[in-house]
Amino acid sequence: MNSQASVESAPSPGARSARPAAVVLRSATATWYQDGPHEPLVRIPHTSATPGAAVPGCGRPRAVLFDRDGTLVEDVPHNTDPGRIRPRPSAREALATLRAAGVPAGVVSNQPDVGRGILALAQLDALHARMEALVGPIAVTAVCPHLPQDGCGCRKPQPGLVLAACRVLGVRPPETAVVGDIAADLGAAHRAGATGVLVPNPATRAAETRAAPRTAAHLAAAVRALVGIPTRPGGRT
Repeated sequence: MNSQASVESAPSPGARSARPAAVVLRSATATWYQDGPHEPLVRIPHTSATPGAAVPGCGRPRAVLFDRDGTLVEDVPHNTDPGRIRPRPSAREALATLRAAGVPAGVVSNQPDVGRGILALAQLDALHARMEALVGPIAVTAVCPHLPQDGCGCRKPQPGLVLAACRVLGVRPPETAVVGDIAADLGAAHRAGATGVLVPNPATRAAETRAAPRTAAHLAAAVRALVGIPTRPGGRT
């Protein structure tokens, strides 16, 4: 893994039961750490917007985790260029709704190009910094850097990314929702004990959409339903 590693002990900020971790990259905007080579990479931003007051009656979830490519941003295979990051429809609105409700947003993403040596960790950090600049603050990012054949516990549909993000945010998986565009995202949510919501895009397989227990037409609709904001007159969200 090409990661500009600096080995030092560091806790994961905000975690209730975090284990000692090695800092693998400290950038101008965030710190990435990893508990071990078989564990996910976790990104903690140095600064984050203070959550707003909760919407009355908002209830659950206490956190919402998003898949990255094809969900929060357009899927650009093997992307290393922050300039190619483009938000998916209503992504900004969805995250603004969460901020207004006082619900933190996270990202859980398979990124095997890190393990392949195609994507350096510094480049990955730059991609996420650009994404935050476009859609708003992300409280935690959990990334699986492993190859599909590695058999790790964090590559979706395994639950490791969801569990890692929940640990940092100090929430339980049953209090968390995971929003994604493919069955692997919902599989990770289910295995972790979280609520999964599918937001299909043109590349989502029809069979996956039919099999999903919960779907939404777009990100803003998914978030409004999760935080309990009524649908607008005429069925609009």
